[in-house]
Amino acid sequence: MLNIIIFGAPGSGKGTQSEKLTERYNLTHISTGEVLRDKIERQTELGILADTYMSKGQLVPDNLVIDMLSEFIANNSESKGYILDGFPRTLPQGEAMDKILEEQNESINVVLWLDVDDDELIARLLKRGKDSGREDDTFDTIKSRLAVYYRKTEPLKDFYSKQGKLAQIDGTGTVDEIFSRIEEVVDNLNY
Repeated sequence: MLNIIIFGAPGSGKGTQSEKLTERYNLTHISTGEVLRDKIERQTELGILADTYMSKGQLVPDNLVIDMLSEFIANNSESKGYILDGFPRTLPQGEAMDKILEEQNESINVVLWLDVDDDELIARLLKRGKDSGREDDTFDTIKSRLAVYYRKTEPLKDFYSKQGKLAQIDGTGTVDEIFSRIEEVVDNLNY
């Protein structure tokens, strides 16, 4: 089983590259952002609660996201592997992910860190907000989301680096150029 985490700041291209990884390696794509946005749109109890955090550019509390992910994995046990996009976002989530997979005698094979500078991230997110109408892609919310990322999510780099699983990927260039760099890493894994 191949289990990949794709990691990076908002706007680094996680969703786009996750779709390509899903197709290329026949993985089950888990996007916590998409799942949460779906729950918000359907006005589920979790969605209403999550929206109070997401609309301010804050992270949804760990326990809610962990429970949602654990349920998803339990319901998709026939998968050939997972690409985790937007999870984990905090150290407790990273530790919980290890435990969830360990219970199934699995582990994370690689963490792909898409490295993109802030000016590029902001430009991408503002364009995405304009093109897609995503309400959480405004300048103030983007700045808030980046601040949260650097404070709460970026420490995961050390967590996965100490496990020998972190692969830094230059996240600039065309979608295909970036994916070529990712393929080079994944194709050299022993899983």
